[in-house]
Amino acid sequence: MSSFPFVTVMIPMRNEAATISACVDSVLAQDYPADRFEVLVVDGDSADDSVRVVEGYAQRTTCARVLRNPQRIVPTALNIAIRAARGDVIMRVDGHTHIAPDYMRIGVETLQRTNADNVGGPMISAGGGVIGEAIALATASRFGIGAYFHFGTEEAEVDTVYLGMYPRSVFERVGLFDEEMVRNQDDEFNYRLRKAGGRIVLSPRMRSTYQNRQSLKALAKQYVQYGVWKVRVLQKHPRQMSWRHFVPPTFVLALALAAVFAPWVRGAALLALLTAGLYGAAVSVVAARLARAAGGWLWLPLVAAFATLHVSWGGGFVAGLLWFAPRWFAADAPPPQLAPPTGDVRNLGWSQPAAET
Repeated sequence: MSSFPFVTVMIPMRNEAATISACVDSVLAQDYPADRFEVLVVDGDSADDSVRVVEGYAQRTTCARVLRNPQRIVPTALNIAIRAARGDVIMRVDGHTHIAPDYMRIGVETLQRTNADNVGGPMISAGGGVIGEAIALATASRFGIGAYFHFGTEEAEVDTVYLGMYPRSVFERVGLFDEEMVRNQDDEFNYRLRKAGGRIVLSPRMRSTYQNRQSLKALAKQYVQYGVWKVRVLQKHPRQMSWRHFVPPTFVLALALAAVFAPWVRGAALLALLTAGLYGAAVSVVAARLARAAGGWLWLPLVAAFATLHVSWGGGFVAGLLWFAPRWFAADAPPPQLAPPTGDVRNLGWSQPAAET
């Protein structure tokens, strides 16, 4: 029996022709035994050359396969891969991410050492160009995004991680990804996992590089969607939210209401100016500190990146409150389930804990 558990790498993909080769190359270059992992690329009907590129890998190596995702969204792609997976460890990699050669091995070692139910590393942005570099610095700052995996440098038990590596038994126990969650499906799943008693560990030794957005327009679109769909997470799991999630929408809503009522309510305009001024001062100070460490020339792009992050996410959340208003009291369907294996169970070298009695 091999001491290395068999790993399934699942890569959701749609129109990733520019980055998918680097992603798959980094997976195939792992220092993990080549006969102990497979790569499932799940394509959401890409309109570019993504499928042709990945099919080339499938023709050259027996460990890579391409699957189709007609629904074209990430959670259905992940569930298609999980159902088709042969591994007892299932690992997510995104098509715009490059993982270090020891990522898979360290992830498996971390799972075994900590007995965690999900492990992952920090989200390290690649930057690129003036705006891209500013976005990378802003998203890696505690002031930009409060989630630990954006800035954490020490191994810790956390609420969620970037990407994720799970024992297959987790999906048999907790269910699959919620296919309603076009965005934030990781948040929703990891909350269910922790609610069921699972543990999530971030290891800074699991190194990967994420190609972040390269324009403020693209960043705004991304974070508006995150904000909108965070409302559905709130509706499904109110306890998943922390106070930091409510700060950006409260800021946006306060400015909007002050502007609307300024003609009729004395002091509303002054309140709006004061709120915006305090925020601008805080952003300027944080941006100056980060820009100084980066050479001093990114101050204004950093101010713009922070403002785009906060206003887009907060505005998206406010929009989500309106968009999903009818869903507050609607019954939600349970997430899809993964049936446990029947008949002969493969022994892939993964030591599962004994069942509780």
